[in-house]
Amino acid sequence: QVQLVESGGGLVQPGGSLRLSCAASRSIASIDVMGWYRQAPGKQRESVATINRGGNTNYADSVKGRFTISRDNAKNTVNLQMNSLKPEDTAVYYCHAVSLFPTISSWGQGTQVTVSS
Repeated sequence: QVQLVESGGGLVQPGGSLRLSCAASRSIASIDVMGWYRQAPGKQRESVATINRGGNTNYADSVKGRFTISRDNAKNTVNLQMNSLKPEDTAVYYCHAVSLFPTISSWGQGTQVTVSS
């Protein structure tokens, strides 16, 4: 398994930006998919953005054009740049790592993002 630690959350006004970082306890170069998920109060956890080993990315429709996920295998980090934030982006954001061989499915502890004026 791999331990994941998120950072970078906080309170930001609508239209503002935040950059979340996820630091892994070991190399992520061999991990198939790294991703960011979020869970708002009373809602299910949802995928925000994912990036695979080849650098291919996927985004939720609600964040396309505003969020950018990046992966730095040399630093064992995955970042989420969030621009033009909206109140509906308020949630706890979680980092996730998943691989098939060997089997890995790890979650970070989450970081709170609050978008409010």
